[in-house]
Amino acid sequence: MTGARATSTRIVRDGRAVAGTRALPEEVPVALVYNGTTQAVMMATPADLEDLGRGFTVTEGLAGRDEIDAPEVVTHETGIEVRMWLPEGRAAAMAARRRAMTGPVGCGLCGVDSLDQVLRELPPVGEGVKVAPSDIARAMAELRAGQALHDRTRAVHGAGFYLPGQGLVAVREDVGRHNALDKLIGAVGDCSAGMIVLTSRVSVEMVQKSAMAGAGVIAAVSAPTTLAVRTAEAAGLTLVALARDETFEIFTHAKRVTEEGEDVA
Repeated sequence: MTGARATSTRIVRDGRAVAGTRALPEEVPVALVYNGTTQAVMMATPADLEDLGRGFTVTEGLAGRDEIDAPEVVTHETGIEVRMWLPEGRAAAMAARRRAMTGPVGCGLCGVDSLDQVLRELPPVGEGVKVAPSDIARAMAELRAGQALHDRTRAVHGAGFYLPGQGLVAVREDVGRHNALDKLIGAVGDCSAGMIVLTSRVSVEMVQKSAMAGAGVIAAVSAPTTLAVRTAEAAGLTLVALARDETFEIFTHAKRVTEEGEDVA
């Protein structure tokens, strides 16, 4: 599945209408099923769904990456199931956070049934990498260049993983920004060796998911929320936002952003 479909349209330009086509991102219900029980249903782009399953499992604290069997993607007339099997000992924890409901696109907290679950305690991130201003500029430029689905549709979010000295090594896209990040984390696994870069604003859920993956640095095009900043500060995560061209702002733990030319090894 490509994640996009050509759709007929009427293009109006200078007061005249002509027939045309437009590639639009697909959006379908995707159910994440663990041990035969649906844990979450979300609207997502039907691409890289195995990565979505792995990433969601890790970032929601349902299980460790090494506890996830190979996800199975099963297509139905009404949507898609991503079936996964976890150790039986995880069943009680999943029952405590049942999310069997449909949420809107990119809903990062659908089905959470208590305030304690929203403001969950995060493991502190490790030392992480150090990045120079040129790394941040390069990462954002490579993310923009690497968004094939966005280039076709102009309607999806992107998340990328950047390694200093190598560049952007993975990109995932989705109509939901949380889904794009989960897909990326599902593809990469441990994110402690590099920087997560985002095309979206940084909400608290994006910080939580990044911290669960061990990322020490997030860089985003848009601004963060105040709760995202507080959460990043508490988790020891460096939050860079409003990153455009050579300009960006550092909101937390600036020690990981070095002066240009300083050794970042």
